[in-house]
Amino acid sequence: MNEFIKNLGVIVLLIGVIILAVPALTGGMNNGILLAGLGVILLGYIGHIVINKKVE
Repeated sequence: MNEFIKNLGVIVLLIGVIILAVPALTGGMNNGILLAGLGVILLGYIGHIVINKKVE
């Protein structure tokens, strides 16, 4: 369980990448999707840093 928590930030970051990749491949890109993808990626990045400082 501890390994899952340590990798949670990376998993959220990858979800943000998928949010950006799917519309880019299908051609349905708009500003809302871009902002949602950016927000999830930043949340994953910051979450990864904070979680790894607290777990170790």
